[in-house]
Amino acid sequence: MIRVRVPASSANLGPGFDCLGLALGLHLHVEARVGQPDALLYVGEGHVADDADNLIHLGFRRAFEAAGRPPPSVAFNAHNAIPLARGLGSSSAALVAGAAAADAVMDGVLGRDGVFALTAAIEGHPDNVGPAVYGGLTVAAERAGGDGYDTAVLAVPPAWRLLFGVPAFELPTERARAALPEQVSRRDAVLTASRAALWALAVARDEPRLLRTASLDVLHEPYREALVPGLASARAALFEAGAHAAYLSGAGPTLAAIAPEGALVACRAVLERFAGDGGRVLELRAGDGYSCASVADGA
Repeated sequence: MIRVRVPASSANLGPGFDCLGLALGLHLHVEARVGQPDALLYVGEGHVADDADNLIHLGFRRAFEAAGRPPPSVAFNAHNAIPLARGLGSSSAALVAGAAAADAVMDGVLGRDGVFALTAAIEGHPDNVGPAVYGGLTVAAERAGGDGYDTAVLAVPPAWRLLFGVPAFELPTERARAALPEQVSRRDAVLTASRAALWALAVARDEPRLLRTASLDVLHEPYREALVPGLASARAALFEAGAHAAYLSGAGPTLAAIAPEGALVACRAVLERFAGDGGRVLELRAGDGYSCASVADGA
């Protein structure tokens, strides 16, 4: 049996659209039993059908295909603590879990870099699978000619406190992407590039004061405000409460904040109001990339 643990992730971080992501200490746990009939036993957030038409199986099959091998049948048991369709990387975690399990079965023929390349290609963007694979803060840039991504990883300062206001409603990524314009102005492109670069420096130098500027976005968040009630006012309230950063996590609807110790209570109150009835606030630490191990059945 193969056991895989994959972290949630928070992507974009404001201006880092499709290139910046943070791994979080919230996980999808999967057990894979190769040779058993294709099936999925799912427990946890939301609802996923108990059949082989799911992202875990897709990642597993595609990994074998990438290695030029026929995929065997496999039964998965999944316990998922990552909210679905909330901008916390649940889809990427599922893909990575399946691909990592397959790579373990194949004795690591793909390796961690291969798992990343495969799942980023399936997703079409690397900002969630990057942290799911490598952990920490990942910065991914597409190579010339579109031939994959170069990726770098920075350790997130352990004292940084991360808060996430998670509303009760789902926001599919496809709907959130459909709200975006096809073109942006030169000024918006410059602002986006400079602020995304500042994010990496803030992490590398442990200077959270830089995040107030680094987390500001003009590329996608303004166009998604209509899809996330209260986003603009809650983001402003977080800064007034003392947050270093406030941004839409992934495609939303989750609103994230990074706050100093003295502002945690006030920022949590803002996020509780934002999340509303049926929503919740998660306080998390930055996480590591996926882990994978072969264990005896019953262990």
